[in-house]
Amino acid sequence: ITPIAMEKELRFAIREGGRTVGAGVVTEVIQ
Repeated sequence: ITPIAMEKELRFAIREGGRTVGAGVVTEVIQ
């Protein structure tokens, strides 16, 4: 897993082996 900077309202996708296994939108930053 690679750490990346994320901000509120940012859309993201989680990919594994070239295929998307998850996606979503950041709604709250807790740290």
